[in-house]
Amino acid sequence: MFPELKNDRFLRALLKQPVDTTPVWMMRQAGRYLPEYRASRATAGDFLSLCKNDAFACEVTLQPLKRYDLDAAILFSDILTIPDAMGLGLYFEAGEGPKFKHTIRNKADVDALPVTTANDLDYVMKAVTTIRHALNGDVPLIGFSGSPWTLATYMIEGGSSKDFRHIKAMMYQSPETLHALLDKLAKSVTAYLNGQVLAGAQALQIFDTWGGILSGPMYQQFSLLYMKQIMDGLIREHEGKKIPVIMFTKNGGQWLENMAATGPDAIGLDWTTDIAEARARVGHDVALQGNIDPCVLYADKDVIEREVENVLSGFGDGTGHVFNLGHGIHQFVNPDHPKYLIDAVHELGRKYHEPKFDDLDALNGL
Repeated sequence: MFPELKNDRFLRALLKQPVDTTPVWMMRQAGRYLPEYRASRATAGDFLSLCKNDAFACEVTLQPLKRYDLDAAILFSDILTIPDAMGLGLYFEAGEGPKFKHTIRNKADVDALPVTTANDLDYVMKAVTTIRHALNGDVPLIGFSGSPWTLATYMIEGGSSKDFRHIKAMMYQSPETLHALLDKLAKSVTAYLNGQVLAGAQALQIFDTWGGILSGPMYQQFSLLYMKQIMDGLIREHEGKKIPVIMFTKNGGQWLENMAATGPDAIGLDWTTDIAEARARVGHDVALQGNIDPCVLYADKDVIEREVENVLSGFGDGTGHVFNLGHGIHQFVNPDHPKYLIDAVHELGRKYHEPKFDDLDALNGL
């Protein structure tokens, strides 16, 4: 049994239920911009050791919550846990990001890959449960995974890429091979996310970081199709509580209607999409998350507050908005600055959730 949730503002907003003010959390809120995170990572020895030890994962998940009045915690882990569990040998090189000892380049490579289960990633499930207890009901816990397409880019390229030439070559020259890989990844992601729900996650986010590099038709076939497969297989209610799901495709603002049609509770927006336009297009179907430029956090307090107000006013009155960055927080941000943003969201957001005269008249039967 987990402690009773005290602040459900984030979950209510995702489900488009009334809230007192706009909730806020930040992608990559536990990270290198925090000196306490850097100290924990040094103690752990390296990034993967931090992820694979539930005590360390819990410690760094809670660090931003001790500094800031956030409305949600997100599991500290990495999107590449599934490819690592498939045996590709994930490692990190300083200044170069994630790399794999083994890459996927042909049908034989894909055929040799297993479909992973939650048991293959038991250290993540243990971390979820540990964190959920440690939160003591203060805020909800978000579980997450990378999208099949995004995971496949790393598996095929062998790490980060600027041109994605290997995966795009496979997409055009051997699409059946790529579809087979994406299907295995979709099944693995579904099991992984459901395992997180059973372990204690109260909401889920699918990170489609590289979906935006695709053309429209290719996005539908090779990214969105497999996120829809995941959506169809997810646990959406557990122990009497709904489990909201957020779908986030970076640079995917042109496909909002298509994303909404797959069935998420919310769509994440990056900073290149106008939130007012997004609400007009899909806000009747889903909640919206985002979408301030992460670089705003380099600015002074008055600029941060002004930009927060611009996003809040862009969304407008009513529920269905979770404030967030348009992507992850940058490592060189002054750790004092996120507090300016978070406090501004809570303070300035209240007026967008106050009952209007028409609402009061309706409540009074007038």
